[in-house]
Amino acid sequence: MKPFLDKNFLLQSKTAERLYHEYAAHLPIIDYHCHLDPAQIANNINFANLTEIWLKGDHYKWRAMRANGINEQYITGDKTDLEKFEKWAETVPYTLRNPLYHWTHLELQRYFDVHDIVSPKTAKAIYEECTAKLQTAEYSVQSIITKMNVEIICTTDDPIDNLEYHPKIKQSDWKVKVYPAFRPDKAMNADDPKSLNEYINKLEAINNSPIDNYNDYLEALKKRHDYFAENGCSVSDHGLEQIYAEDYTNDEIATIFTKIRKGESLQAIESLKFKSAMLYEFAIWDHEKKWVQQYHLGALRNNNARAYTEIGPDTGYDSIGDFTQAQPLSRFLNKLDTTNQLAKTILYNLNPADNELFATMAGNYNDGTVTGKIQFGAAWWFLDQKDGMTKQINTLSSMGLLSKLVGMLTDSRSFLSYPRHEYFRRLLCNLLAEDIENGELPADIEWTGKIVQDICYYNAKNYFTFK
Repeated sequence: MKPFLDKNFLLQSKTAERLYHEYAAHLPIIDYHCHLDPAQIANNINFANLTEIWLKGDHYKWRAMRANGINEQYITGDKTDLEKFEKWAETVPYTLRNPLYHWTHLELQRYFDVHDIVSPKTAKAIYEECTAKLQTAEYSVQSIITKMNVEIICTTDDPIDNLEYHPKIKQSDWKVKVYPAFRPDKAMNADDPKSLNEYINKLEAINNSPIDNYNDYLEALKKRHDYFAENGCSVSDHGLEQIYAEDYTNDEIATIFTKIRKGESLQAIESLKFKSAMLYEFAIWDHEKKWVQQYHLGALRNNNARAYTEIGPDTGYDSIGDFTQAQPLSRFLNKLDTTNQLAKTILYNLNPADNELFATMAGNYNDGTVTGKIQFGAAWWFLDQKDGMTKQINTLSSMGLLSKLVGMLTDSRSFLSYPRHEYFRRLLCNLLAEDIENGELPADIEWTGKIVQDICYYNAKNYFTFK
């Protein structure tokens, strides 16, 4: 019987142990997509207690607590932070075989050197020990990130964000580089014309220029795209149900935009055409600047209308959707490729049924100009766990080149999520070692180790254009 979470966790052979410990474990982390708060990084804050850094905003844990019958008062309600942590500790023993069980104990070990198993019996002692450590300089936000050997972070930022904290971070003597990423989804959300109109008004105020027509709107957004570039941005991102690739004319979009500004409701096809036009324009700008564009596709969001009304979005009520992906994705990429304006692109699917679809779609648009130009990205969100990562790795291995994958990312709002990179690296090393042990790959540890290092670090280092 192997001990729980020892140094060889997930490594099932001596070959796996060697690959991980000699080639992967020490490599820096390039976290090219996350949702960390740049203000908290710039101000180098200390969190008040373990609940504040670990439970607030973590909808993975919230979903588990609800499934365990925990009242919402102990999740997003007004109970004390200690009471909320105690309810989480009450839930943890019931998360066996859920990735939360691994992540919880990995994070306690890696950040706090706490090796106790979380339970009601250990809850108070763990809470007090970790909370005390969080008050020290060693556990400020920047120190925590440094402790995890992070080299680069890309936050996720709306076009109307002023990015005031990124220059502050850059001007400090902290060695980790933090860049903004352009996330313009709200700027194209024609499904809610009222909210979109309010967004356009905010954009007007930021640019100090009226937006009376569609051309004005594009010009205003292009200024923000340029502004992001001036502040070090070289990555864009979208979180969409699916790619939008309806045929349209510029006159149609101009008319649709006028309807939006008048507060008129749109027909479904008009909304689709507007989103298609905006998505295309963003992609053209990305190509002009040699950015990397990312598309996270397939989430069905805000399923619980009552919970959305009471506590809002991003609170644990999203799920996997079954949207049509292949045809619109092909139309979109092909339109850009036809005019040689397709930027480096990473595709992420949330529905595991789309693994092979995305892996083969990426292969359609690799053209030999850039190594791994179109990527089938790492397992995302609900797939970001042992089974999901394994399936993504195996699918890419079968239908593309695993050796050119740009590795893992956290996609997290938590400063305690960096062990997910370790989790991915351990699984990767174990899968390659398994093939070596079975005689399916040659026992060339040096070459396989190089591939491991490329996937975990060097491919991303070469793929992105961070400065």
